[in-house]
Amino acid sequence: MLTSTRNVACLASNRRYLCGHTEFQADLMSTAPVSQKIFIDGPAGRLESILDEPREGPYSGCAVVCHPHPQHGGTMHNKVAHTLARSFVRLGFRTLRFNFRGTEESEGTYDEGVGELDDALAAVDWFRSSGANGPLWIAGFSFGAAIAVRAAVAARADGLVAIAPAIYRFARDLDDHPRCPFLVVQGDEDELVDVEETIEWVNGLEPGPELLVMTGAEHFFHCRLVELREALTEFVQSNL
Repeated sequence: MLTSTRNVACLASNRRYLCGHTEFQADLMSTAPVSQKIFIDGPAGRLESILDEPREGPYSGCAVVCHPHPQHGGTMHNKVAHTLARSFVRLGFRTLRFNFRGTEESEGTYDEGVGELDDALAAVDWFRSSGANGPLWIAGFSFGAAIAVRAAVAARADGLVAIAPAIYRFARDLDDHPRCPFLVVQGDEDELVDVEETIEWVNGLEPGPELLVMTGAEHFFHCRLVELREALTEFVQSNL
């Protein structure tokens, strides 16, 4: 049973979306971004990145996307991180996905979430130094969501999206929390991040984020990516 909270909403799947991502991929193909692989300067060396941009302007802003745990197979190509990036592009954002230090072609070594925060801030700095206009949003999934929460505080982001945030493992020592528009999405059947811990954390924040609990969703949101995209889209649009 879920603990009650004033910020929580529940979303049950209506099962109209296809598993295997066939319908989802077809939908994304119609709005495919202009994508290029780049390397940005990070504190431990170059960070392999992908810049996704809408085919036409004007741009709504810019977004940085943080991937799940690199010691457990997480990369910027993870399907949830990819969904976050493409969702922002559909909203007109220039979006930067990057591999944390020591992941694939990024230089450096894993640093227990400490150096990874610096990597995320380097991605923010890259956007800001490039003269990007409009609001800056930060998003992440799992380990990357915990890093995104910390980065949003440090960078004074204009918006934040945290999907299944591993807060109690990687961000529980926060001295402050984000003051920007802030969406948390959590599956109630998540096998890695406890839904009760997420609700407890949200309830302890003032002002608190909007929390969406997806009924029947597990950690990787199998067959629920379209719903995830729609939740992000609605929230971001209402906070631009």
